[in-house]
Amino acid sequence: MEITVQWIRTSWTKLSRGGDAAARRNAVPTGFPVSQVPPSFAHFVEMSEWDGFVPHESVKDLGEVGVTLDDEGDRLRVLAGEERVYGMPSRSRRPPAVRLSQGQWVRWQLNYRFSGIGHGDWSYWLDTFNVAFGPVEPDVFLSEPTVLVDECGPVR
Repeated sequence: MEITVQWIRTSWTKLSRGGDAAARRNAVPTGFPVSQVPPSFAHFVEMSEWDGFVPHESVKDLGEVGVTLDDEGDRLRVLAGEERVYGMPSRSRRPPAVRLSQGQWVRWQLNYRFSGIGHGDWSYWLDTFNVAFGPVEPDVFLSEPTVLVDECGPVR
């Protein structure tokens, strides 16, 4: 079974909640080209306010990525995990898992907010999981996904 996983984490503080800084944050990509990633690994891209949202790419073991992938024969079951963080946006109900057929892919987004211990300032992050089932081109995640799951809640 051929699976391609890309995990993008974008992090920021209140400094990037308005004006030019928010425009830069909102302009970060939700998909990147994927190079050859070994099986059981994911393409990881991290961007943060602290360095101007410059993408830093690496490879992560699939066990570190917050998605559950289940082989159902001719379909792939995908479910994004949810970090339990104090102060996270309310999500009254989680969507069900997505089942992909060969050649399909899902983009699943979740956002978080948390308080810095001792600082009192809020910090935020957005996790984007792009998961493709079957052989794909390196630029697959630059196109529109077959399925989009947007679990982003309000962040004050």
